[in-house]
Amino acid sequence: MANVLRVNNPATGELIQEVKIHSEEEINQALKNGHDSFKRWRKVNAHERSRLLQRWSQLVQEHKEEIAKIMTLENGKPLKESLGEVDYATSYIDWYAEEAKRIYGRTIPASTESKRIIVSRQPIGLVAAITPWNFPAAMMTRKAAPALAAGCPFIVKPAVETPLTTMRLVELAHEAGIPTDVIQYVNGRGSVVGDLFTQSEYVRKISFTGSTPIGKQLIKNSADTVKHMTMELGGHAPLIIAEDADLDLAVQQTLITKYRNAGQTCVCANRIIVHENIVDQFAEKLAEEVKKLKVGNGLDSDTQIGPIINEKGYEKIVSQIEDAIDKGAEVLAGNQYDVNKDQGYYFVYPTVLKNVSADMVIMQEETFGPVAPIVSFKTLEEAIEIANSTPYGLAAYFFTNDYKTGTYIHDNLDFGIIGWNDGAPSGAHVPFGGMKESGLGREGSIEGIEPYLETKYLSIGNL
Repeated sequence: MANVLRVNNPATGELIQEVKIHSEEEINQALKNGHDSFKRWRKVNAHERSRLLQRWSQLVQEHKEEIAKIMTLENGKPLKESLGEVDYATSYIDWYAEEAKRIYGRTIPASTESKRIIVSRQPIGLVAAITPWNFPAAMMTRKAAPALAAGCPFIVKPAVETPLTTMRLVELAHEAGIPTDVIQYVNGRGSVVGDLFTQSEYVRKISFTGSTPIGKQLIKNSADTVKHMTMELGGHAPLIIAEDADLDLAVQQTLITKYRNAGQTCVCANRIIVHENIVDQFAEKLAEEVKKLKVGNGLDSDTQIGPIINEKGYEKIVSQIEDAIDKGAEVLAGNQYDVNKDQGYYFVYPTVLKNVSADMVIMQEETFGPVAPIVSFKTLEEAIEIANSTPYGLAAYFFTNDYKTGTYIHDNLDFGIIGWNDGAPSGAHVPFGGMKESGLGREGSIEGIEPYLETKYLSIGNL
């Protein structure tokens, strides 16, 4: 049927559920309902908003196993990772439940004795969000929680591949007592819903996580109504390993950042940049560990690497591997596949490529797959040049035990998120976001609620 989304299990190709596509009339009505609810929700006191968010978090945790299974079925990631994502998702709700009570104003000393100046913050209005398939729970709560905490109604369009997780989270928010018009979801094709969001007079802010080209289009389409924007866009993360690095630690953390969710994350390492004196040793150690990773259905307890989300993603990965091999890259692990296009599943075994060079596509474009390309460097200046030679600036990683080397690398990397001897720097309590074409604004920490607030000042005269 043309008016439904078919949600399939990427590990088997089996149909999980058919989901109704909302019509333009239904989406516009949902936007109006959200706009109308703003008048009421903004007046709910911060302590009550906090209590409702806390109750939502509690319900999500009570349904943790159920939500994780839904996520694995529609996304493919190993169940252990899905369970971890539910915790990650609730950490944002918990954080912003507290931040709701900490939206402070201030007074400014006036320039005359007869005036008083007061600065206050108020919610921006209806927020429309578009979330990705790779983290269907955490990317939704990372946007919804600060919006609701600030007093903004929230409407979200989940990815067509993974709508079920978001739908269940919204249901639990309603069960927690958050009004149905204050948090809503709509299902549909991105181009259609995106246009409705950007054109709507009711939407005051758009929050988007996804590709840079789509983000740019959303920004352009929102210009006529001057909407506020938070954009978490593409990445092409470098991972630098200095000569003095602890190689065992570097290998362990590279496994974490590169192969989580089968490499289908915006912050996973895409370019492994290793000092020439240790590159052979590191590559061998990494390949040895990569060969141990278990590929399979995410519902199997021993699975560590799940499927690629769809054929388009699979073909991009394969084309990059083949291009690298054609140009001289050496395969140390992987370059194996388990594919059935008729049934609709695509597995790429975790791959390590050595002797990679700058002219290979994999060094120029984000892979979004379980492939680690390794390139060597002689000097730190060369490593920094390789790392920064991209229009993206989301995440970067480096490994060294020398504080001078570490300080130099940190100061010269043009990336918003940096891990020093740490392959997993994300968290609800830290500001997540990128530089250059990787986005606008930050999500998480105290910075994450700022984009949902307007600032106004009051000058009182004639005192």
